[in-house]
Amino acid sequence: MAKKIDTNDCAVSATIDLIGGRWKLTILHVLLRHDRRFGEILVRIPAISRKVLTQQLRALEADGLISRKQYKERPPRVAYALTDFGHNLCPLLARMAALRNGVG
Repeated sequence: MAKKIDTNDCAVSATIDLIGGRWKLTILHVLLRHDRRFGEILVRIPAISRKVLTQQLRALEADGLISRKQYKERPPRVAYALTDFGHNLCPLLARMAALRNGVG
């Protein structure tokens, strides 16, 4: 009889919980090298709606993968950036991009 795997203890399942979904990896890729404002992210991902982008940014922030910095300016300015934890995903994102491009 096959051994049952507890997905709560599985690193792959935990990673998918953090970056799974249609847009999270794309958002992380956009933030890979530069901090970005909401509008900049939206321009780089034209297929995403403002509502979904807002939801995904909040989820990524809640999971500690990105940070949100609000500047005390008029009009208000907010920038998003990868956290140190988010930067840990850089090798994974680079490998996925290489595989997509037929390298590796």
